[in-house]
Amino acid sequence: MLHFSTWKIGTILSVLLIGLMLALPNALPNSFMGVAPEQPRSQSAVDLAAFQEERAAAEESWWPGLFPNKKVKLGLDLQGGVYLLMEIEPEEVVANRLSNFQIDIVAALGDRPRVTRDPLEQSNGVISLRLKDPEQSDEALRRLRDINPPMQGAIGGQREYNVQDNGNGRFSISMTAGAREAAIRDAQSKTIEIVRRRIDPDGVSEISVQPQGNNRIVLESPGEADPQRIKTILGQAGRMTFNLVSISETDIQTAIGGRVRPGYTLLNDTETGFPLLINNTPIVTGSDIATAAQEFDTQGTNSVIVTFRLNAAGAKRFGDATAQNVGRQFAIVLDERVMSAPRIQQPILGGNVQITGDFTIEEAQDLAAIIEAGELPAKIQFINERTISPTLGEDSIRAGSTASIIGLILVAVFMIIAYSRLGIYAVLSLMANIMLILGALSGLGATLTLPGIAGIILTIGMAVDANVLVFERVREESRSGRGAMTAVQAGYERALSAILDANITTFIAAAMLYSFGSGPVKGFAVTLAIGILTSVFTAFVVTRWFTSLWLNRARPKKLAI
Repeated sequence: MLHFSTWKIGTILSVLLIGLMLALPNALPNSFMGVAPEQPRSQSAVDLAAFQEERAAAEESWWPGLFPNKKVKLGLDLQGGVYLLMEIEPEEVVANRLSNFQIDIVAALGDRPRVTRDPLEQSNGVISLRLKDPEQSDEALRRLRDINPPMQGAIGGQREYNVQDNGNGRFSISMTAGAREAAIRDAQSKTIEIVRRRIDPDGVSEISVQPQGNNRIVLESPGEADPQRIKTILGQAGRMTFNLVSISETDIQTAIGGRVRPGYTLLNDTETGFPLLINNTPIVTGSDIATAAQEFDTQGTNSVIVTFRLNAAGAKRFGDATAQNVGRQFAIVLDERVMSAPRIQQPILGGNVQITGDFTIEEAQDLAAIIEAGELPAKIQFINERTISPTLGEDSIRAGSTASIIGLILVAVFMIIAYSRLGIYAVLSLMANIMLILGALSGLGATLTLPGIAGIILTIGMAVDANVLVFERVREESRSGRGAMTAVQAGYERALSAILDANITTFIAAAMLYSFGSGPVKGFAVTLAIGILTSVFTAFVVTRWFTSLWLNRARPKKLAI
């Protein structure tokens, strides 16, 4: 057990070298490693000068591109930032699902032969459908059944929507109980993904978006200084529709007077301020948008615009609708707000559309992120908001670092006094253990939180505990008359089972904490699990290697322990 072949020594050195290379960036400035700085938080002269200086230093860096340059990510409690607890309203989820189903109903009943009907109405989670010709009830019911197939995995062929025939050409359509539950679960899952895409469209930030309960979501955005910007981006449902505009002046004047034609909504054009009577049934919706981006108008004004491209199905429907309505206006509506209402000069067949307006670059970028991320299943309500100062995070890092250093010093003093030379080897392996933990956190891209620092401190104690078990067994064997080499070998052999038992048990507990915990609990579990693996390696391999080198070179007959 004390013999280390060449390949074993090579493996140990490789692991330590890789850990050192991964942990080293945490001790170096980003500019030294050639990492471009983030955009300045403000346009002040001081911030801009610091940004330019860091960027110049990064460009001149000699750091090889093959070398690691990732640092340990700091969590919200260490870096500062924004914490938001959000909630989605289940009834609004259901209402939005019914609104989408209305589009399918209109399309199904408009097929040949056409089923004539009055405009659809929705109230209290129920769609009301009234046919102008009750004789068409059987045909309407058949078509509604065709667009309402059984839910996947549902028992007894349960369908997503209840279609109730009330007689005389009247129908009531609502969601089934199973469909409601599935819709709310799906809404929470989709909202999490949409929130992530809106706040971090490039996927490079360190935000955390986690579910809480059935309809709540927790967002943590480390380093974010403006919570209002996040709330503004997430406060919009992002429901975008393309709707035809009524050309009847009589209907418009009647709507202004307070009597809006059924199936229409009166909205003001944000560009002109003029009232527009919008058809409630959209041509295409936000789900038909493939991509969106902020660009500049190249037609001479060079103003900021938002462009987006429709997918194949949406482009076809939009092309057909514009071909049939040349000369009419269509409105681009975002969350019941008319963003633009251009007149159709000719069929728009390419599926490329743009929104003009008095946008700043940041506003256009945020709007593009909202459009491309997609429509929220329901508007988000903000339940709780906390802004954590970076100063508080710095205090936490300082306190955690101080506790770690003090703990390490006390442990080192105890080990050296209690176990002499073997204690020195244990301290060296303990330092290697901390280096490997930092390297693993950096390499895996894990986020270090304040409970994570607590996990590292706990790991220090656990790593020493393994060494203490071995050294006490060695002391017992030495006192019983064994020589130095045989005492050390017997100590490691007999302590192995106890070390593995304790660490495997703790690792299982860490896995359970990670599986069922969230936020800080997961951060603690990650560092604890990594620390268990590295502590076993350093305590049972690295310390034993150091001891073996000394024994094979010095050949002591007795151990001073």
